[in-house]
Amino acid sequence: MEDRRFDAGPLLAAMRQKWNNLVERGVTLYPPRCRRESTCLEAVQRFEKAEAEGEGAQLPTITLCGRIRSKRVHGKASFGHIEDSSGRIQLYLRQDVVGKDSYKLFKKLDVGDFIQITGSTMRTRTGEITLNATEFTILSKALRPLPEKWHGLQDKEIRYRKRYLDLIANPGIKEAFIKRALALDTARDFFRNRGFIEVETPMLQACPGGAIARPFKTFHNALGIDMFLRIAPELCLKELIIGGMEKVFEVGKVFRNEGISTVHNPEFTIIEAYQAYADYHDMMNLTESLVVDIVKAINDGQLTCEFEGTTIDFTPPFTRIKLMDSLREIAGLDVHLQDTEDDIRQKMVDAGLPLPDVVNKGTLLDLAFKKGVEPRLIQPTFIIDYPVSLSPLAKRSPDQPELTERFELFSAGFEYANAYSELNDPVDQRQRFEQQAGFRAGGDEEAHIMDEAYVEAMEYGMPPTGGMGLGIERLLMIVLGYPSIRDVILFPALRPEN
Repeated sequence: MEDRRFDAGPLLAAMRQKWNNLVERGVTLYPPRCRRESTCLEAVQRFEKAEAEGEGAQLPTITLCGRIRSKRVHGKASFGHIEDSSGRIQLYLRQDVVGKDSYKLFKKLDVGDFIQITGSTMRTRTGEITLNATEFTILSKALRPLPEKWHGLQDKEIRYRKRYLDLIANPGIKEAFIKRALALDTARDFFRNRGFIEVETPMLQACPGGAIARPFKTFHNALGIDMFLRIAPELCLKELIIGGMEKVFEVGKVFRNEGISTVHNPEFTIIEAYQAYADYHDMMNLTESLVVDIVKAINDGQLTCEFEGTTIDFTPPFTRIKLMDSLREIAGLDVHLQDTEDDIRQKMVDAGLPLPDVVNKGTLLDLAFKKGVEPRLIQPTFIIDYPVSLSPLAKRSPDQPELTERFELFSAGFEYANAYSELNDPVDQRQRFEQQAGFRAGGDEEAHIMDEAYVEAMEYGMPPTGGMGLGIERLLMIVLGYPSIRDVILFPALRPEN
């Protein structure tokens, strides 16, 4: 028979030795089944209800399952707490009730072990609702100690890398992910109530499109071709619009092979929606209403929150300002559409702003905006009307053909939503893709790739369409007050430990 004993270092030796001793005694440490009749919260609520109905209320015994979170042994009687996803409850075990052998076994258990325990609820002299145990069973024996109970788990690197320990040691972090789920449920309800159909589009694509970003590349063995993790579901969703599905949305992962920062994770969740016979004004109103609904849902109905010491107010209407106006009014950079690239470059140098490696008018204005305007956009603000070179999929402004009908939504100094009146002219779209190909040839690795299949779909006729995309993690950061996107992603991207 295989020897399953452990050879552990000094920090783990005591727990490993207990494991060995229990196995040698024939104790089943990982039984195949368990029985749970109630959660800890339900047990507490049931007792409180019976207590309120009078002293004569009789409660039957119940069986709970959970993780031991504390244990205090006092001779022939012991206290402790078990915890499940609903909360925790105090335990009381007496040797003369559970039996000498069982009590001896309980004394050998560790904080972190899982047990099944049966008993009736009571209130102790200190006022705490407690399960007065009659029997218990081990469900799972832990082999490593939990993080030190008084200080929790503070090392962020360990918290992100070992999220399971973070959830155990810092109960508040679980609430953030419950609210994340609520935010996504709210978004789904928002669109369904407006007649949108939820769809799924492929994550593996032969041609990555829908955003200006660097993709992750892989190889499909059966097809013998390079493929890419999608950087956006946009083009597939717009093909559905072309096919006659007039209102569609998707909630899903996208992947961008770019840097990691407090607001960047290479894998994140996006909410995208497209509506036929709409434009960017319609999508601004839609996005504003969506954000307000999500904020209320995860912020106890309130529209104000604190982020890094500043109050953010999501009360509509949000401020709206044109990109070129923001450069002049917020960054103090006196630039105009008629300026040449040399003019803009010199004005940026005079203002002490850095220059991009790849230079065209669009990238110059984009960098000037990111350095001079974006960090100052604290309250919810729509920046509208972007240069064509920065918006290869957006419809031109009828009044200023160098600009597009596009907006981005900013709060707390960063962007979390992007939308536009969708370009539905296939001839113009092909020319934009060709322009992007020129940028790529000039060294811009994030320029959009020509997508012949999408242009062909457009040639069958695409109705006027409005589209929007919202990165849920960045909005969650702001509303929940977390300084890093890693705090709202259960398993963020990290460098390998070795």
